Amino acid sequence: MGMGQGGQSRRSGSRSNNLVVPQANAALQQLKFEAAQELGVTIPQDGYMGNYTSRETGSLGGYITKRLVQMAEQQLSGRSNL
Repeated sequence: MGMGQGGQSRRSGSRSNNLVVPQANAALQQLKFEAAQELGVTIPQDGYMGNYTSRETGSLGGYITKRLVQMAEQQLSGRSNL
């Protein structure tokens, strides 16, 4: 008998992703709002995005990932090669 989603039940409206560094939450929220603004996606005040299409949320997530990778590359390029 399979356990489905890893044996975890999901409550509606709850977040399933936990940050490794909780202090990064404010920076990630800022990045999300900047990315949404650049893509022309409006994030609701209550944060509920269930009315958005997969294309809209996927493009937002992809853009955020792209920006995070760029930031990491910039940090790594500043270090000396060992």
